[in-house]
Amino acid sequence: MGVTSWFASFRTGGVLGFIDSVVTEGGPTATSRRRRGWFGAVMAVGWMSYMIGPVSQSWSDDGPLRGASATAVLLGYAMLVIGSFVAFGRRGRGESVVEQPADPRLWPFLAAMVACTVSLVGLVGPVALPTVMFVAVTAIFHMPARESGYVTLAVALVLLLITLAIPDLSGVPFWLGLIPVVIWVARQLGLRGERLAELARRQRAELDIVEERNRVARDVHDILGHSLTVITVKTELAQRLIDVDLTRARTELADIERLAREALAGVRDTVGGLREVTLHGELANARTALAAADIVAELPEVDDTPHSELFGWVLREAITNVIRHSAARHCTVTVTPSSIEVVDDGRGVGAAAASGSGLAGLRARVKAAGGTLTLSAPAEGGVRVRASVPE
Repeated sequence: MGVTSWFASFRTGGVLGFIDSVVTEGGPTATSRRRRGWFGAVMAVGWMSYMIGPVSQSWSDDGPLRGASATAVLLGYAMLVIGSFVAFGRRGRGESVVEQPADPRLWPFLAAMVACTVSLVGLVGPVALPTVMFVAVTAIFHMPARESGYVTLAVALVLLLITLAIPDLSGVPFWLGLIPVVIWVARQLGLRGERLAELARRQRAELDIVEERNRVARDVHDILGHSLTVITVKTELAQRLIDVDLTRARTELADIERLAREALAGVRDTVGGLREVTLHGELANARTALAAADIVAELPEVDDTPHSELFGWVLREAITNVIRHSAARHCTVTVTPSSIEVVDDGRGVGAAAASGSGLAGLRARVKAAGGTLTLSAPAEGGVRVRASVPE
């Protein structure tokens, strides 16, 4: 934006239009900050209302010229305060946890405010001295901690030195210089709290992302691990049957195709968060898979329990491990409303299976539901997998 555009903004919008055109060339983001700054601007100018009385008194005591000058300076001061809050309003809550550098265009505003304070003191007397606090307040709200601290310290020292050096100043207490310091400390504490809250929010979001990734990885492992294990067993069976019983071999091949399609659909549903697993459905799958592996199965006929999905995942992973690792001849499944138990008579669980991602993911599922997963070896051999949840 050039000088011509600035001049046009002044003609159409006055002083505030000029301020907007000079310091808010950033487009929509700057406009958003201006809107957030209006409340602060109104509050800040409200504090300046105490000067209305002294300026009005100046009209009657010092004449129209001095009174008009004081009025003009006070209005100009108010415009500078409003302009600083509108133009340099801080970022919205949570936009950044990193402190932004000071905008160099703010320094002319502070210099002009100092000049207004000096002018008001010269026009209406020491009663205008507290207006220098607006310099500190503007810096506190629109500058980083270090720069605003320097400005605040300078303003506090000026107020303290003047009030202590000239104790006869009417209506100006010496402790006035402490107010900017208190505002600065309160402001920094507030900003620190906001940054900590924003960091906590971002960490929660990152943890949610990690949890969702783990969910997808766990579901894909469980789906593909079970399906591919059954497909492998059925493929081996079909190869053995192809020269003995061609009709049954074709049936097994058709089952292999069905399982492959179901696995693909399951992966798609898992990625989309739509995967549904039920105990009733997994019992039916287990019966087919164990039969294909020549494992005698004792499976209950139960309807879905309150923990149907969780028990379905437990059964899926346990049956997959029985087929893949156990070399078992028998497998028994027992289900109660609060537990599921899968026992086989195989060679036991190896170190690779016990520490694999399948059982680790299964433990995470059960733990998330408030339950426990135990892996043990019965006296007669094999493996017992038991998941239980509070009733």
